[in-house]
Amino acid sequence: MLLWFEFLICTSVIVYSGIRLSKYGDIIAEKTGLGRAWIGVVLMASVTSLPELVTGISSVTYAGVPDIAVGDVLGSCVFNMLILALLDAVYRPMPISAKAHHGHVLSAAFGILLLGIVTISLFLGNRILPLGWIGIYTLLFVVIYFIAMRLVYSYERKQISAFVKEIAVELKYKDIATKTAVVNYAVNAIIIIIAATFLPKIGEGIAETTGLGQTFVGNIFIAISTSLPEVVVSIAAVKIGSIDLAIGNLFGSNIFNIFILAIDDILFTKGPLLSFVNQNHIISAVFAIAMTTTAIIGLTYRAERKPLFLAWDSLGILLIYVINLMLLYMLR
Repeated sequence: MLLWFEFLICTSVIVYSGIRLSKYGDIIAEKTGLGRAWIGVVLMASVTSLPELVTGISSVTYAGVPDIAVGDVLGSCVFNMLILALLDAVYRPMPISAKAHHGHVLSAAFGILLLGIVTISLFLGNRILPLGWIGIYTLLFVVIYFIAMRLVYSYERKQISAFVKEIAVELKYKDIATKTAVVNYAVNAIIIIIAATFLPKIGEGIAETTGLGQTFVGNIFIAISTSLPEVVVSIAAVKIGSIDLAIGNLFGSNIFNIFILAIDDILFTKGPLLSFVNQNHIISAVFAIAMTTTAIIGLTYRAERKPLFLAWDSLGILLIYVINLMLLYMLR
């Protein structure tokens, strides 16, 4: 019971500080003149993925549980796509995929590319020749991440007149100084760092006491906990009508999550990270690809109405998530 209580406390702190961190990050972005679409893909994605980053670093350094680190990243990628279905349920007027602009297909495709490399690397395991103590895939993750950010930025700049409409409630931060925003941003970032640092050990304890295993716990419990900022920020964005900010945050978070794997691999000095973890993580990687592909189908087809409270693409995402959960539980 104590472990679950600690898990609940860490989760609550991450949600609270995640909301405030996103708010002050938005203030900083507004004062620097950045658009909301760019904020969603880059700034918000990196902000809301901070718990995954800290959890991963602490998992591969002092905690020594690489399966928690990889499971958290891939589980978060899966859970982010589930959030997309949740947003569709929250957004009542029409399927949310019909409201979003086509530009999100670009960031979604980069996510699939990166997840595909993760899947192949997990399958090959120690058959991949390392570069020192890191895997060659780490270099690919870093290069593709920066190419993705550059191309998404260029695309948004080209399409700004057609797609990037400031449809969200105009934020008025005239009374908040830039210095105040930066200080509050830093304070909440530190709080999240402290809370997320405890998650690997708590996850390891839950895995041992429940017998569920580190792969299952990392992919489910830790991933959900560290993805809660994405849930909070995305729902808040939809509520104020900023659909592209919400969806950009989710696809951008998946790209940043794989970049986190590169950082984890660099800090994991025993050897290439993906050679030291359970191959069952392939399941989450493959299902994250399937869910992202389903989201792309929805963004391309653009259904005009929902058969139920969810559009067909969202129902597909939900079904894939349930199958992923069942397979991970059976292979725990």
